[in-house]
Amino acid sequence: MFNLTPTVRSLLFANAFIYLAQVAFLPQIMQIGALYPIGSPYFQPWQFITYMFLHGGLMHIFSNMFGLVSFGPLLEQRWGSQRFLTFWMICGIGAGVLYEGVRFYEGQQVEKARQEFVAQPSGGGFAEFFREYAPSYTGYETLARAMESDPQNQDYIGAAVKSVNTVVSEMQNSKSGGMVGASGALFGLLFAFAYLFPNTELMLLFFPFPIKAKYFVGLYALYELYAGVHRTPGDNVAHFAHLAGLLIGFIVLKFWERGRQEFY
Repeated sequence: MFNLTPTVRSLLFANAFIYLAQVAFLPQIMQIGALYPIGSPYFQPWQFITYMFLHGGLMHIFSNMFGLVSFGPLLEQRWGSQRFLTFWMICGIGAGVLYEGVRFYEGQQVEKARQEFVAQPSGGGFAEFFREYAPSYTGYETLARAMESDPQNQDYIGAAVKSVNTVVSEMQNSKSGGMVGASGALFGLLFAFAYLFPNTELMLLFFPFPIKAKYFVGLYALYELYAGVHRTPGDNVAHFAHLAGLLIGFIVLKFWERGRQEFY
């Protein structure tokens, strides 16, 4: 079904082997190899590489490896094994680096909003914090209205401050886990495929008709942007890491083709 090229085959086998080891020694491998936020006691520099070979479950590794064997061989045939592997690794590492920056920025924004509310608590500020940073939470409206009607009530203020601190703590804990998966590298690969073979028609399981590669990747990118900005409860997908892989892929391709007619 798939005409596997040497590097694609090696990446496939490496990911499969490490996944089997991960299943057997899950806690140890995840703590050592997943990409934890900078500042976490579990963070290590090598995790920018190792996280790419760990996955969150069978469907996670299946989808990433399916994408690799679907789009990778044609790119490796065009570039050669060394350049293909270089591209895969740069996109994966770059996606990890950019996502670390996104996580840090988001954490700083939430902490700043918490400090501002604690310094000047109000019913409007309480409601605005939840609407902006915790839209999935409910029940805060009653306390917000009570604070509006009695802004000096210390019981209301204390309850609101405690509630905001609890939400921020939960958010920090949810983002303190390690990121895993080759999706950043894969999204770089998808962009390269659409860039080099834009009019290639793809027949996808979730599309009832053929779609050109450039449209598929464009729509996928828009979806990832929307899902990253409008996160739903329980969504643990690193959407901005996917977008980071696309961005790194674009930068690498433009660098490689600079001053050349062809860059393979």
